[in-house]
Amino acid sequence: MIDVRDLKKEYTEEETPTQALRGVTFSIDDGEFVAIMGPSGSGKSTLLHLLSFLDRPSGGVYTFNGKSIDDMDDRELAHVRNKDMGFVFQSFNLLSRLSVYDNVEIPLLYSTIAPSKRQSLVHEAVASVGLEDKLYVEAGRLSGGQKQRIAIARALVTDPNVIFADEPTGNLDSVSGLQVMEVLASLHKKGRTIVLVTHETQTAEFADRIIRVKDGMIESDKAVTKHHRGNVPLK
Repeated sequence: MIDVRDLKKEYTEEETPTQALRGVTFSIDDGEFVAIMGPSGSGKSTLLHLLSFLDRPSGGVYTFNGKSIDDMDDRELAHVRNKDMGFVFQSFNLLSRLSVYDNVEIPLLYSTIAPSKRQSLVHEAVASVGLEDKLYVEAGRLSGGQKQRIAIARALVTDPNVIFADEPTGNLDSVSGLQVMEVLASLHKKGRTIVLVTHETQTAEFADRIIRVKDGMIESDKAVTKHHRGNVPLK
């Protein structure tokens, strides 16, 4: 699904160039769960921005679903991003005065999906994160963990090919964070492709692989040894 070869990104501030990525090469298969780790300033957030079409690389080749992004203009990139990618952020990005239903429906308003089908898609997405009973509750009344699970439901509602999760447990306590990761793990078991950026080892170990980035380069790319982990009930 994702293939990057010698990917580079350079930023220029006050005429001083900074190499955020110095030639990164890896691939992610359909259905994989990959975590990207690294210290602050390592380039992991830059890499996520490039993978999710939020920015363009300065050099190298990025192929998504068999097509190079060099062959796509900004309009095509936006179309693929809206259709094939779902996003979960550290800050939830929910509209607090809208209901859970209305928040999850938002991506559908910008899609070609018929209004008659939207209701069932919203219900299915919210059910997949175990919060059907909160469907018509204002988002602002939810706990942090519940908000993040609703953010996952919103990312799922358009049935994207890949979910990008940027520090999804960063604002949560350990129990809520574990619940959110259990949701992502269950989605992965159902065949979803997930790319996770995190600085937390315990969070990264839910993935199949951990790619460690340091100073704009890949330090290691290794499979995760799975340990038995008891499920945390979703509340």
